[in-house]
Amino acid sequence: MDIQTKLFIDGEFVDAADGATMEVLNPHDNSVIGEVAEGGEADIDAAVDAATRAFPAWRDMAAAGRGNLLLKLADAIERAGDEMARLESTDTGHPMRDTTRLDVPRTVGCYRYFGGMADKLQGDVIPVEEGFLNYVLREPIGVVGQIVPWNFPLMFTSWKLGPALAAGNTVVMKQSELTPLSTLKIAELARDVGFPPGVLNVVQGYGARAGQHLAAHPGVHKISFTGSTVTGRKVIEASAGNLKRLQLELGGKGANIVFDDANIPAAIGGSAFAIFHNQGQACIAGSRLLLHEKIKDQFLDGFLKLAASIKLGNPLDGDTEMGPLTSTLHRDRVLSYCDIARQEGAEILLGGKAPDDPALQAGCYVQPTVVTAQPQDRVCQEEVFGPFVSVSTFRDEDEVVEIANGTSYGLGAGLWTQNLQRAHRMAGRIVTGMLWINCYKRVNPGSPFGGVAGSGYGREMGFEAMRAYTEPKSVWINVDAKIPPFYPR
Repeated sequence: MDIQTKLFIDGEFVDAADGATMEVLNPHDNSVIGEVAEGGEADIDAAVDAATRAFPAWRDMAAAGRGNLLLKLADAIERAGDEMARLESTDTGHPMRDTTRLDVPRTVGCYRYFGGMADKLQGDVIPVEEGFLNYVLREPIGVVGQIVPWNFPLMFTSWKLGPALAAGNTVVMKQSELTPLSTLKIAELARDVGFPPGVLNVVQGYGARAGQHLAAHPGVHKISFTGSTVTGRKVIEASAGNLKRLQLELGGKGANIVFDDANIPAAIGGSAFAIFHNQGQACIAGSRLLLHEKIKDQFLDGFLKLAASIKLGNPLDGDTEMGPLTSTLHRDRVLSYCDIARQEGAEILLGGKAPDDPALQAGCYVQPTVVTAQPQDRVCQEEVFGPFVSVSTFRDEDEVVEIANGTSYGLGAGLWTQNLQRAHRMAGRIVTGMLWINCYKRVNPGSPFGGVAGSGYGREMGFEAMRAYTEPKSVWINVDAKIPPFYPR
């Protein structure tokens, strides 16, 4: 498998300024995929300088021209779809069946959406007093820093690059040290389809070094960060120097509510996807399963059978349904929550450990895990970020709303009911940025994605994202020569 291993700065693949490198591991067996350059402060500086030089020409390019390049990039990714899927699966542990059917098509669709939107971002004419014309322009912010996590690097790269580049900004992207490979391939494809040097720069490296320097850099005018709430607070602190704009998509603790009138088979399948897709490594995962007390036993009977049947294995195997977690460190963190559950008196109904299969012992695997717990327990309050779901029960709408809103997060939530009135009532009462009714984890480039409270602020995708990558400029014109200045003479 051909992989890029260097940093991408000013249209070229280059070594780190200090020559530093880092190993990228395959989470299936912890073998070394390869060594890649490790970016540091000097590399971030070089990338920001390149983006600053490229900005005027990219800003002034016809919007349709920027859009056409994004459309060409989408076509190039689609042509390289098999390679992109294999690269992403090898690097992240995400099964090929998912990278092929979901990640690559969603990535292509996102670039096409924003490629088409580039020349459709409009300003406004404001109705003001007679004799004046007031219009508002939407202008790109400038150099944007983007920090992308390790759980969906391919897809999240498109969520960030698409609107930022379509709106006329230039970008310095910091990819995770764990999963940089698909983004470096995107940079290669962007270069090949004609993106000007400096418009897109990719510096993979450690957050405490490269990420911190990017967040604090005075030449960066906006930071878009996806990651943990703890790190998000550090990004806020680092950004204060030049008051750069922020967009933060942080953690979540999704409440997935099943009422007694739900279509139980559909809710079982949807709830399993909500927590076990990508090994539960998703900020929007339905990690709190809230069951109406009348259907608890019926639901769990089917849910546990389904969870126990999930096939763990090498993500490159076509029949694998759940792969490894992305790193040994994270696997150990998820397993520590199984210990916490036991200490809190929770009952582990399924899993709670690494798989027994000797073929998987060298990798970062955790069994699908289902525990019963009380809403105030740590496993119901803290983000585990793995194939780990807590189960609690409720009696009525008021109680489940209190439970659902009873964490510091507010990113995504799910609701299963066949009662239309209840669905709309609950949609208004649950504090969350996104709510799925009789489905879970649906995303689309046109629909805003993001949260409230401890889950951050700002939105990915849709017109919300395009506007967030621009600054409004209000222009006033005196169109009536008879109107005197403020101090007439």
